[in-house]
Amino acid sequence: MIYLENIVKEFPNKTRALNGINLHIKPKEFAIIVGRSGAGKSTLIQLITKQEEPTKGNIYVGGINYKELRKGDLPYIRRKIGVVFQDFKLLPKKTVYENVSYALEVSGVKSSEIKSRVPKILDIVGLANKAKNFPNELSGGEQQRVAIARALVHQPKILIADEPTGNLDPKTAWGIMDLLMKINEQGGRTVVLTTHNKEIVDKVKKRVITIKNGKVVSDQQGGGYTA
Repeated sequence: MIYLENIVKEFPNKTRALNGINLHIKPKEFAIIVGRSGAGKSTLIQLITKQEEPTKGNIYVGGINYKELRKGDLPYIRRKIGVVFQDFKLLPKKTVYENVSYALEVSGVKSSEIKSRVPKILDIVGLANKAKNFPNELSGGEQQRVAIARALVHQPKILIADEPTGNLDPKTAWGIMDLLMKINEQGGRTVVLTTHNKEIVDKVKKRVITIKNGKVVSDQQGGGYTA
């Protein structure tokens, strides 16, 4: 599903954020990427979502080589990858329903399809009864669930969650983790999670990929936090 081959990423100031990354994440897998601040986790995510380009190496997502993509293909590719961030990025003047539906509206999805798809997604994330609420009327955990719904509404094959529990208390964080595992196990989506939370990593017992100084230093199933 995601394959990175000899990836090197240097920035204009000659800082080398990634240094020879080789990584294969299989379809329907749940993979956790860990590493200290500055290890290269965010850069890796930006490459997978094509916000950045590698200096060297090849990236394949769903069998597509990113080097062969044309500019017109980018919106299609990005709709196949749902992304959730730490800070939610919700539109404050739109309701829960409108925040999720807006992602479809800007893609030109028909109104009838939007009306069919959005309630189903809100039900999956446990917010069917909050459709008319605005973001400031929600808890942090509920806002993150809206962000997850928005990421899922395009029915992506891959969901990337970049520090999704970073702003949440432990109990709420576990609720979000349970939801992500449900999306992986029941929805059949590949989930890639980055986190600093050692307790979460140790407890969920999924594949753990540790990055240090731009390199993969550990990759183990059911492993603990070794960053």
